Amino acid sequence: MDITLDQDVGEASPDQFRDSKLALGGTWAVMKAGTRHASASKCWRAGGQARKEIGKGRLGMTELPGVVIAGASGRMGQMILEEVLDSSTLSLAGATERPGHDWVGMDVGEAMGKSALGVAVTDDPVEAVVNARVVIDFTTPEATVALSELAAQARCVHVIGTTGLSDGDLKRIDAAARHATVIRAGNMSLGVNLLVQLTRKVAAALDEDFDIEIVEAHHRHKVDAPSGTALMLGEAAAESRGVALQSVADRGRDGMTGARHRGNIGFAALRGGDVVGEHDVIFAADGERIVLRHLATDRRIYSRGALKAAVWGLDQSPGIYDMLDVLGLK
Repeated sequence: MDITLDQDVGEASPDQFRDSKLALGGTWAVMKAGTRHASASKCWRAGGQARKEIGKGRLGMTELPGVVIAGASGRMGQMILEEVLDSSTLSLAGATERPGHDWVGMDVGEAMGKSALGVAVTDDPVEAVVNARVVIDFTTPEATVALSELAAQARCVHVIGTTGLSDGDLKRIDAAARHATVIRAGNMSLGVNLLVQLTRKVAAALDEDFDIEIVEAHHRHKVDAPSGTALMLGEAAAESRGVALQSVADRGRDGMTGARHRGNIGFAALRGGDVVGEHDVIFAADGERIVLRHLATDRRIYSRGALKAAVWGLDQSPGIYDMLDVLGLK
């Protein structure tokens, strides 16, 4: 079933879904999310916060909302997995990977070189989503768009950290958000979202005598540029100046480019080594510069933010949200 802007998934009958199991989303997903995660957490980490109690007096089922981790083999996927297993508010319901990946069919814990968790990695997102209340998704634009439709059908919270989404992708995600809670952010750290707010305020206070340049640096493996965070910062600056970013963005200079256009917002992307993430927003005028900077040194700031967004989203109505909503900064 394809989601359109004027369609309410709640009006569909089970046989209208691509998989009728998704019609049950939100009614029994919590009940099926349980035993595997509770026992696996004990196998992997003994004692302390990581030891999960099962129901009342270890009844064999947990009432914690179940999470599916999309792209489980990735660096972010594995970090989020660790965060979920340490969580006292969420449980592991499933893990997905692309068809043909070496992890498909393996226990996700064993695939990571650790103890078995009792959760097999699947390349069938329907199989995973039907058992969940939350999907956390740091994958690819194509995969994210497909997951947004499934999450809408299953009434799952969809936390999106995927970058490189096109305008067409965003329109399809917006359509899905009519039926599910979607939290999308180019960056899920507290510090970066404060930087976005500061950028918005400074851009509103300064006129076009101050040129805006956004410089970002990431590790050698990052495949998109500018980063999603850089684009968030550019959007904030452009919005404060009352213009569309697409009309003023200058994403690359090479050769005889001529003088800088007044009012443009420039982007520069650096790639190398193991840089987690660095972002500078530069306001440069004759005789002075203002530089707003955020340096990330540990990717766990993103995985912790993703879990915070997931828990927050469980209490929200369908719609599109971002980390400023989650953090109460709007």
